[in-house]
Amino acid sequence: MRILFVKPNMGLVDGRPYHDRGRMEPLTFAVLAGFTPERHQVELCDDRFEPVPYDEPWDVVGINVEIYTARRAYEIADRFRAAGAKVVLGGFHVSMIPDEAQAHADAIALGDSDAVWTRILDDIEAGALRPRYPGTPCQGAVSGIRTRWEIFRGKRYLPMALTQFGRGCVNSCEYCATGNLYRGRNAHRPPAEVAAELERDGRTFVFFVDDNLVADVPAVKQLCRELIPLKIRWTAQASLNFASDGELLDLMMQSGCQGLVVGFESRDPSDLRAMNKQVNLGCGDYDAVVERIRASGLLLWAAFLLGYDHETERSVRETVDWALSKKFAFSAFNILMPYPATPFYERMKREGRLLYGGRWWLHDDYRFGHGAFAPKHMSAEQLGELGLWARLRHNTVLQIMRRATDRRTNSKDIWSLLTYFAYNPLFRDEMLKKHGMPLGYRGFERTRADAGLVERARDALLPDELSSALLEQGRRVLTRISRVFD
Repeated sequence: MRILFVKPNMGLVDGRPYHDRGRMEPLTFAVLAGFTPERHQVELCDDRFEPVPYDEPWDVVGINVEIYTARRAYEIADRFRAAGAKVVLGGFHVSMIPDEAQAHADAIALGDSDAVWTRILDDIEAGALRPRYPGTPCQGAVSGIRTRWEIFRGKRYLPMALTQFGRGCVNSCEYCATGNLYRGRNAHRPPAEVAAELERDGRTFVFFVDDNLVADVPAVKQLCRELIPLKIRWTAQASLNFASDGELLDLMMQSGCQGLVVGFESRDPSDLRAMNKQVNLGCGDYDAVVERIRASGLLLWAAFLLGYDHETERSVRETVDWALSKKFAFSAFNILMPYPATPFYERMKREGRLLYGGRWWLHDDYRFGHGAFAPKHMSAEQLGELGLWARLRHNTVLQIMRRATDRRTNSKDIWSLLTYFAYNPLFRDEMLKKHGMPLGYRGFERTRADAGLVERARDALLPDELSSALLEQGRRVLTRISRVFD
C-alpha cells in the first residue's frame, strides 16, 4: 500500500499559510515508519512548508492531530476521505476527545499509536478496519522502537535530531493534557537501546521530546551513563526537581546535556497549589534553585504559565522582570489554555468561564495567542495582550544582548553563544508571525487589531530585514556546528 503521513500546519497569516522556519522533525512519523512493514511504501508531507499531494493515489493517510492543528487536520482528512483514501487520525487531541476526531476519520488510534499501527495496516489490507484502536496503557518499559529518521531526508528542519526516552509524566498538573492522559504514569525505553540507536545513526545533536525526561530518576541516570561514551550534545524537557539531585546533575553534564526546558509556571505558591504543581512547591526558593542550575552552566528555557486565578497584571510584569534578572537563554510566556478533558477545562466549564462555546480550537473567531476562558482579575483580551507584551519585553534587542553577557551560561563557550544568537532571532520572528493567526485554512485572515499590535511591537525590536538576515545566518552556523560534531 501507498501510505502518506501528514504533519498539519496551524493556519493562515495574512491570508497565506503560516511558514514555520523554526520547525523540528515530526518524530511521531519516524517512529511509525519504523513499525511499518517493508512491503508498504511510506512518504511524509509536512504541511508547514510543502503542498499536500491530494492528487496522488494514496491507500492510507495517517495524520497527527494536536489541539492547535485540529481544524487544519480535519480539513485535510475530509478531503482525502472524499478521494477514497483510508484516513487514520492519532495524537494527543484524538485521545482526549475521540468522538470529535471520529467524525473525520475511518479509524482513530488512541493512546500510543505505535502500539496499534501494524494492526491497523493489517486490518485495512484485510478489509476489516475498525473505527477505534486503543493503545496499550503507559506502564513499565517501551522497547522495540526503530526510529527511521530517513523519512526526513531532503526536508529542511532545524539541525537537531529528535528522539524519545520516556512517555508520560508522573505529575498530574490540573491544566496539562499529558499528565491527565497518562494518569501520572511513565514508561521508558531501555537506556542501552536509545544509546545504540543514536550511535548507529550518527545523531550528535539531539533533543529528547519526553514531556519530563527526569520522571524516573534512576532510569535517566542510567541513560546518561550510556550516553557518555557517545560524546553527543543534547537538550530535553525536565521538571524542576532535577536540580536537587547532585549526582543526576553531574551525570547530565558528563553525558553532554547543553540545556533544558523547565516549567517554572508561576512564582506564586497559591497558583502552584491551584494547578497541582507539587514538584515545584517541593523545590524551595526559586532564586536558590536557579543559582544551582546556572552554576552548572546549563542553558535554560524557562516556561511560565500566565492566567491562573491569582494572576494580575502586576504579577505578570513582576514575573517578566524576574525572568530577565536571571538571564535565561530563552523564556516562554504562555497564556493558560483550557485543554479538553483536563481538570482545568472541566472546572472552567462548571464555573461558566469557557469562551467560544467551549471548543475554541474549532471556533471561527478564535485567534492564536488569545485567551479562551475568563480569568478572575482581568479580561481574556487583557490576558492575551499581556502574554504578547511579556514575550516582546523579553525579546527586545537590548534584552537579548544583555542576557548574552551571562558568562556562566549563555556565553560560557562558543557553542553556547552561537546557539543563543542563532535561536533568539528565530523565536522572536515566529512569535510575531503567529500572534493573531486564525486556525485552519478556511479563508480567514488575522484581524486588523492583532496586526496592529504586532506592527507596533516590531518597532521595539529588530527591523524585519535584519532579523531575517540574522535568522538565516544563525541557521547556517548551527548547520556547520552540527556537521563539525558529526
